[in-house]
Amino acid sequence: MMKRVKLLVLIGLATARISFAQETFPINGIKDERSDIYALIGAKVHVSWDQSIEGATLLIKKDKVLAVGKNISIPANAIRMDVSGMDIYPSFLDPYSDYGMPEVKKASSFDPQAESNTKGAYNWNQAIKAEFSAAKTFRVDKEKAKSLRKEGFGALVILHKDGIVRGQSALVSLVGKSEQEDILVSSVSMQLSLDKGSSTQNYPTSMMGAIALLRQTYLDAKWYADQKNPGFEDLTLRSFSEGLKLPQVIESTDKLTSLRVDHIGDELGYQYIIMGSGDEYQRLDEIAATAADFILPVSFPKPYDVEDPYAALDIDLEDLRHWERAPANAGMLASKGIDFAFTPAGLKDASEFLPNIRKAIKYGLTKEIALKALTSAPAKMLGLDGQIGSLNKDKYANFLIVKGDLFEEDAVILENWIGGNRFVIQDKETVALNGQYELNVNNEDYGIMNVSGLPTAPKMSIYGKDTLKGSLAFKDGLVTILVQKDSLTKQQLSGYVEGKNLSGMLSKADGDRQKWTAIYKGDTTTSKQKKKEEEIEFSSKMTYPFVAFGWEEKPTTQAMLFTHVTLWTNDDEGILENYDVRIENGKIVAIGQGLSADGAVVIDGSGKHLTSGIIDEHSHIAISKGVNEAGQAVSAEVRVEDVINSEDINIYRQLAGGVTASQLLHGSANPIGGQSALVKLRWGQDPESMKIKDADGFIKFALGENVKQSNWGDRFKERFPQTRMGVEQVFRDGFNRALEYQESWKTYDGLTGKAKRNTTAPRRDLELETLLEIINSQRFVTCHSYIQSEINMLMHVAEDYDFRINTFTHILEGYKVADKMKAHGVGASTFSDWWAYKFEVREAIPYNATLMSGQGVVTAINSDDAEMGRRLNQEAAKSLKYGGMSEEDAWKMVTLNPAKLLHLDDKMGSVTVGKDADLVLWSGHPLSIYSKAEKTMVDGIVYFDIEKDKELQQEIQLERAALIQKLLAEKKSGAKTVPVSKKEEKLYHCDDIDFHFN
Repeated sequence: MMKRVKLLVLIGLATARISFAQETFPINGIKDERSDIYALIGAKVHVSWDQSIEGATLLIKKDKVLAVGKNISIPANAIRMDVSGMDIYPSFLDPYSDYGMPEVKKASSFDPQAESNTKGAYNWNQAIKAEFSAAKTFRVDKEKAKSLRKEGFGALVILHKDGIVRGQSALVSLVGKSEQEDILVSSVSMQLSLDKGSSTQNYPTSMMGAIALLRQTYLDAKWYADQKNPGFEDLTLRSFSEGLKLPQVIESTDKLTSLRVDHIGDELGYQYIIMGSGDEYQRLDEIAATAADFILPVSFPKPYDVEDPYAALDIDLEDLRHWERAPANAGMLASKGIDFAFTPAGLKDASEFLPNIRKAIKYGLTKEIALKALTSAPAKMLGLDGQIGSLNKDKYANFLIVKGDLFEEDAVILENWIGGNRFVIQDKETVALNGQYELNVNNEDYGIMNVSGLPTAPKMSIYGKDTLKGSLAFKDGLVTILVQKDSLTKQQLSGYVEGKNLSGMLSKADGDRQKWTAIYKGDTTTSKQKKKEEEIEFSSKMTYPFVAFGWEEKPTTQAMLFTHVTLWTNDDEGILENYDVRIENGKIVAIGQGLSADGAVVIDGSGKHLTSGIIDEHSHIAISKGVNEAGQAVSAEVRVEDVINSEDINIYRQLAGGVTASQLLHGSANPIGGQSALVKLRWGQDPESMKIKDADGFIKFALGENVKQSNWGDRFKERFPQTRMGVEQVFRDGFNRALEYQESWKTYDGLTGKAKRNTTAPRRDLELETLLEIINSQRFVTCHSYIQSEINMLMHVAEDYDFRINTFTHILEGYKVADKMKAHGVGASTFSDWWAYKFEVREAIPYNATLMSGQGVVTAINSDDAEMGRRLNQEAAKSLKYGGMSEEDAWKMVTLNPAKLLHLDDKMGSVTVGKDADLVLWSGHPLSIYSKAEKTMVDGIVYFDIEKDKELQQEIQLERAALIQKLLAEKKSGAKTVPVSKKEEKLYHCDDIDFHFN
């Protein structure tokens, strides 16, 4: 009986494949005239994620659904198939697959390469591959198609995962016939990322550079498309402009990058579909606010092997938390109404896909939304819902025949029909042997035998007087059962199938033969022994940010009254003893003695000092994936504000040192670097909320060794400039080009009528627009500098173009030219006593800050270093020792003076009524190495409290211990673990370059 059924299955499969050959291809033989209509009768048909019909008929003709429902009229020539007791679901659609695509080989090293080495009329940058067509490159992979069909997939959206602009994806079938027949839709979506992929070109070397390149490419494509006669051919831009009519999918590497790319889309006027990373739940409200559809991976972290307690210390709390909570990601997104689709992308083995979906369901996702995410959601978001994603009339006949509930562990996919082609995944008769049996050996009742997992991974257990271990094998109608009665006694039962029952003989060692039977009693799903689902309980906390010392609830502002403090006003009042300060709604509202509490939280400051918050004029904390865009000499188009990392623990550490605001600067790899970001250290807020609203724009310039690459090594001898003379020419050339650009726009804007209609607007150039902002004093320069000759040079260049340099940072030879700096109107931000760390700082002296300040130059002390940023109060104090500076003037170098340099002194930098309540309560004198910041406030919100910090340290220890115990239990239960690999903290400095920033 079994063999006869298998033969019929093979005949049916062959028939289905032959009958749908494309008519444009010649027939080698006789045309098959058999029926191409199938009626699958009696199943529960899940027409879509939100509609199912019990005892329905699914009628298909060729590759399309003809009808579905009850009382369907079945044509006489239809092939009828009884699928009673089964469930029929739409086959899965993977929206993010590299099936049939060539392998991407990333560059292992980056030699200097300014221009693209791609041959042909293509874009100047190798990472822009808009001309790529997945359909034109696709090759059928029969073995991989077979493995994906087995997991329930019927169709895939395929793309080449290479580059920042990756070209167009295609929809392909998993029938596995030929490229011509398997491609269903040749152009589905435009694919994007922030990963340069296989490009060996220098630019970009950072995430912010990748964003800038993507932004400029959009503008270039629009400009190119508007050209009536551009005078040159760029197949890449032509393809990109055409691809903009399609849905646009962009890949993200983490939840903050998802927010970044959505921000880019908003700026450009597009709503991206975001290929997520699985950690979206960590910024759930912000993710929901994007209004984006997401494609979600289900590659959950494996449990860590933490038996070695020292190895366990190397795991970040964030990673421990994510291991525990990652399966809840989809359910949490669904709770916010976020639409998403699932993809197996990121899984080493596609067989983990459906089990991980089931795990997500255990963690809070509903089965309905899970089915939606596998079928209709990817179809709808990519504009394919008219063809695929459900079993409505005229949709592709892609469906699964399943024994059991698809989302239960004991469900078995029996068949996968793709475009009307039938593929048998599991033998129906063998699968039917899964169930409960009453086992009897030689008239002895052994109890209830549960069989599951047939035919691929059979499992067997016996519940009677004792729970017995055992194993089961089934092949060609013959069954072998091995029962472990005790540590010494094993019994092997050999037999065969009789209908739904099993029977055979037990051969004992003494030659005795005993009859055994296993009488089928029903499905295992009805077993009383079925394991009860346990409610998921988390040992980890949800905090903002999702790292150690995050907030379980984001802090809010409140009215506060500080009493009896020693107040450092930073204004004409100087230092005031025994004063009160009241704050409300994030502002300082009153300063005096004996102020009324009037509903405010009162903090006794007796013996303590209250100051304005420290402002770090030169910082590189809280920047993601590259502080330098080092690919070109001029990178004015890049923006640090695009890559703010609000999860950086250094934000919290610096709050503990009294820092409340920072300028996040581009590095010093090129003469004209990128635009900086002015932020307040609002720990727990998202990147956008850290930015200081309505602040002036700044940009980083650099002079000296770094920009001419004399300290980069022998490989880097090609990029201009290579000398300090060349550095000056980069500035002048950039400003000249910017002025020419300005004139071209003036000419265009001056046109009217027909002349303007017949003239295309100049190409928008973000680099030149930024340089024009500098010339027009709309953006201000902070320049990395050391040597007096170069300091003088840049001031002369600025004067020649009628603007002024705002700040020289580092400026360790500033004491030599302080008078000239004063005349120019430039400020200084320097180190207190750094010297001798490279040749060009050999003449630095610790009196530098005092000497510049004495000449009337507004002077600040900065960190340029994550660790130094925690003790800027002590750095300021060094000018008392070396230069005899007054305490108040020294304190201003890390508060009021940087506020002036950043044009923020109307909001911060002093304790003045009306200014932002950015305050620090110190345990003692703020310039003392023994003093600690007890409370640090930004906008009147206490973001650091020394007593709360002590509580958090204890809570973190307990949380880590609980999670470690949970991991140990996982390993003990047999779960596969992965070794711990220490994650090094990335601390950026001026000269750090991330060629492999992804």
